[in-house]
Amino acid sequence: MKKYYLNNLRELEAESMFVIREVAAQFERPAILFSGGKDSIIMTHLARKAFYPAKIPFPLIHVDTGHNFEETIQFRDNLAEKIGAKLIVGSVQKSIDEGKVQEETGYYASRNALQTVTLLDTLEEHKIDAAMGGARRDEEKARAKERFFSHRDDFGQWDPKNQRPELWNLFNGRKNMGEHFRVFPISNWTEMDVWQYIQLENIDIPPIYFTHEREVIERDGSYLGVSPFLNLKETEIPKKMRVRFRTIGDMTCTGAVVSEAHNLDDVIKEVAASRETERGTRADDKRSETAMEDRKKDGYF
Repeated sequence: MKKYYLNNLRELEAESMFVIREVAAQFERPAILFSGGKDSIIMTHLARKAFYPAKIPFPLIHVDTGHNFEETIQFRDNLAEKIGAKLIVGSVQKSIDEGKVQEETGYYASRNALQTVTLLDTLEEHKIDAAMGGARRDEEKARAKERFFSHRDDFGQWDPKNQRPELWNLFNGRKNMGEHFRVFPISNWTEMDVWQYIQLENIDIPPIYFTHEREVIERDGSYLGVSPFLNLKETEIPKKMRVRFRTIGDMTCTGAVVSEAHNLDDVIKEVAASRETERGTRADDKRSETAMEDRKKDGYF
């Protein structure tokens, strides 16, 4: 009898597809949180494989801060059209115009934290009861506390000390009226797993993940792309550099790394040799020691 063997990437793929199918089985109105970044792109790819040859039975939800990288917005629209997915866009600008959140001011102003209100409003408006995200445990310590099925109360808040046990592959999606779940099917993946899987499956990603020339300023050890949304100090002189991005978020808080990685082989070698964490260039994570956990408790991704 031939022995059946899966390598580590196929094991992770099978686990993630099982979780996605569990979501389809246990919830009535799930959705995929889609940022245009590599993790949500993988999530969408896994969902396509999980239900092939049918289309993804979930909409994609993007919370648009209005300060996103143009390349990711274009990629988002092209992908949704290509795969025939329903795309729901929540607008932070609309939340500001309605007076639900207040625009930050100053040199470090960012809309990243403002996304929480827009996200919760979008989930409520479309009655989403399970929002699948591409967060991974290796990204950040608060994300390491998340279970696959992460309960949110009727205010969308997360209590890391009051989560349900997940024994073997049994997931408890029971909830009361008004509550919902965040689900993280690629929680066990590492950054290296993600890049190797993108290479294995030949998955398209936005070009800003590869080296390109961009006008940047150096601030607090990070290189931030110059844009109309970034408030420059008098001492900050923009210069052109060859950089790429390891994560993708709001332009005002997502730092680039100096890189000559032109293709996936180069990126994988660079990640293997890097001594900096993936989110080490994210200014939003540096606001305090518990910045991510505080945002997540309020309902952030």
